[in-house]
Amino acid sequence: MQFTLQLDIPPLTPAVNYTDRFLLIGSCFTEHISDRLTQHKFTVCSNPHGILFNPLSVSMSLDRYVSGKEYGEDDLFYLNELWNSWEHHTRFSDLSKAESIKSMNASLKEAAHAVRHARYIIITLGSAFQYYLKENNRPVSNNHRAPGQWFEKRLLETAYIQQQLQQTIQNIISVNKEVTFIFTISPVRHVRDGVVANNRSKARLLEAVHSLCDANKQVYYFPAYELVIDILRDYRFYDIDFAHPNYMATQFVWEQFVKACMSEGTRSLMQRVLEITIAKRHRPRFPNTEAHQKFLKECSAKVDRLLTEFPFLDLAEERSYFESML
Repeated sequence: MQFTLQLDIPPLTPAVNYTDRFLLIGSCFTEHISDRLTQHKFTVCSNPHGILFNPLSVSMSLDRYVSGKEYGEDDLFYLNELWNSWEHHTRFSDLSKAESIKSMNASLKEAAHAVRHARYIIITLGSAFQYYLKENNRPVSNNHRAPGQWFEKRLLETAYIQQQLQQTIQNIISVNKEVTFIFTISPVRHVRDGVVANNRSKARLLEAVHSLCDANKQVYYFPAYELVIDILRDYRFYDIDFAHPNYMATQFVWEQFVKACMSEGTRSLMQRVLEITIAKRHRPRFPNTEAHQKFLKECSAKVDRLLTEFPFLDLAEERSYFESML
């Protein structure tokens, strides 16, 4: 018997190889994909501005990576005893103005390199709602717990979303002609907007992204949203807030992503690398036993074999750990 709908996901062309670099940007769902890519030792630059939910903030950030224009004191404001940026997540906020600028520009430098060398840019959009400062009509990426009356909330038009992202795609291709864009829509429900408003928001994102796919041969859509909403379709795959997909859901989406986007050789190597990264996380009660020492020697030998076969892998941290424990 069949208990779920079937979703045939077109394969990504060209498929991902281990030497390919990734730049990921967007909502908190981006973090789940980024963490798994990192665990498998892909070269990843993830959310250089921090978590971003709406397409305008994503577009503005990507355009900044292309221009490389650094941030200065005029880009900061002081609130709640911290220096903050309207374009950044709170992880860039700091007690020191200089330290905040330093961390923003360090991340910008990394992102400017990544946008020019990434084979794949994964963009995850979460909401079509955009907040603007009433004072100067400036779009903001994070409200930093500022008073609600400072902002006006607007639902972006589908055509505007498409227009902004299309221009960004063209800007990036001008500095990286080999790039492929992988768009996803986050399955996280923005229930604070209301169920109906959330669905309107997701619908606009979906329509805009599919229009981009139709207009650009270098744009691919991966259906993370549909995998959770239409295939899993059950609250047991959500966290206790009924809004965020839980581990089972995100792992299911990851497995489908690997099947659709990774080459056969890449998938095989991923299994071998995962054995090493999992082994490094193991914390024994009795590390000096003969059995554990044997385990460490076997892991160290596996690392050596992998590096002999695939010298491009970055396993320096794992090699150092196993050798230090022997």
